[in-house]
Order: sequence, then structure tokens, then C-alpha cells
Amino acid sequence: MKEQATAEDLFQQTWLRLMEKIGRYDARLSFETWMFAVARNLAIDHLRRQRTASLDAPDEFGVAPVERLASDAQDALHRLLEYERGQLLAAAISELAVIHREVLSLRFEEEMKLEQIAEVTGLPLSTVKSRLSRALENLRIEAESRFRRGRKP
Repeated sequence: MKEQATAEDLFQQTWLRLMEKIGRYDARLSFETWMFAVARNLAIDHLRRQRTASLDAPDEFGVAPVERLASDAQDALHRLLEYERGQLLAAAISELAVIHREVLSLRFEEEMKLEQIAEVTGLPLSTVKSRLSRALENLRIEAESRFRRGRKP
């Protein structure tokens, strides 16, 4: 699987970079946060080198990324509704600015506290708070707009 190989490569690159830069680590700060910042920077560099792909475009296995958002529910109607919600949410998120997608990902996918996000991104805590607030508001507006229009992502 290509994604797994890429993740493994980035994992190895992260540890190599940590070993190269260990002299710059400030022991007063959380090692985990510093490590995550190094990994984040490597991932950003990798993504910048990649072409952006559509969430609807199937991968080499014929599965679109939005299809991975489907629920494990048993009921077919429930699965269909979850799939549609996933598509709507993925499409709405894709319309957000990168700075807003980043803070949403760190907060809700990585379950970081706001202080950790500030450390990882190198931003003031107040900026992280305002970006998260704006990201959630813009996501709500975009999702509601798509829902009202009945538009497919």
C-alpha cells in the first residue's frame, strides 16, 4: 500500500531529523510536542511536493478517500446517511483555508490541547484560538450551505 510506505518513510525521516537536531531541543519544553513539530514539518514538505488529489478520485485500489469515512453501522440506510455526511463534511473541509484545516486536524484528529498546537505551529495561543474559532465557524457555514443547496461535494 502506497500510503503505508509513505507513512513509514516519513516516520523514519522524523527520527533521523530528531537525531540530527537533538542539540537544538529545549528540555524545558515537551519532547512529544517538539517531535510532533518535526514530523509535521516533514509531512508538510512531503505534501507540498505532491499533487493535490480529489477526495472523490479513486486510488489505485478503486476506493475514494471519502468512502473511507463510511460508518461500521449495520443498517444500510444508516451507512448511506453516514457516507453522505462524510462526503459533505470532507467537501466542506476541503474548502477551508489550509491554516484552518491544520488547526482543526491538530485539535480534533490529533487531540492536541490549544497550548500544544501553539507550540507545534510556533503561533501565539491567541492566534491558535482565533484560527480554531474561525475554522469551526467557516466549516459550519460551508456545511450548512452545501446541505441547503443539496449539492453533492
